Amino acid sequence: MAFSSFRSINFSSMLNRFRLCQRSISAKASSSPRDKDKERLMFDSDKETADLTSGISRPLSEILKELNKKVPDSLIKFRHEPNGFSIKYIPWHIVNRIMNLHATEWSGEVRSITYSSDGKSVSVVYRVTIYGTDAEIYRESTGTASVDDPGYGDPVQKAEGMAFRRACARFGLGLHLYHEDMS
Repeated sequence: MAFSSFRSINFSSMLNRFRLCQRSISAKASSSPRDKDKERLMFDSDKETADLTSGISRPLSEILKELNKKVPDSLIKFRHEPNGFSIKYIPWHIVNRIMNLHATEWSGEVRSITYSSDGKSVSVVYRVTIYGTDAEIYRESTGTASVDDPGYGDPVQKAEGMAFRRACARFGLGLHLYHEDMS
């Protein structure tokens, strides 16, 4: 998933480009203003690349601190249950994007899929692993969906999405949603 895509980046070539750009700027200090603008643009581009990749490898404490921040209300959805209650949740694709933003080196996997003995529900166990510079840590959680639920997607997808969101909540992502009603 996200973890493998970042491992394929060639950091040494990016660093070499950055160093070459720095050398060319210092060596051509007496160049024309037009050349300086071109060099500044090259340098700024490499600086942006360095800024974007600076958060790739961070200590777990920094990653967890970011994940524990409150999720903006604009990203939260409501699901109305048949019993009349409304449940707040963050859609799995939004959770995925937040993980990509704050815990850029992470992976997720389905650990098991189990159907109930009566065949009316399915449960999924999902594991999320975050890789920091100092250690790696994982959390697992379960999600269960009814086979007869008429909503969008098949029951395994629903159970997997629920288990994924819950595993991420064990890192602190969206955890505030579980505690809002208690205050």
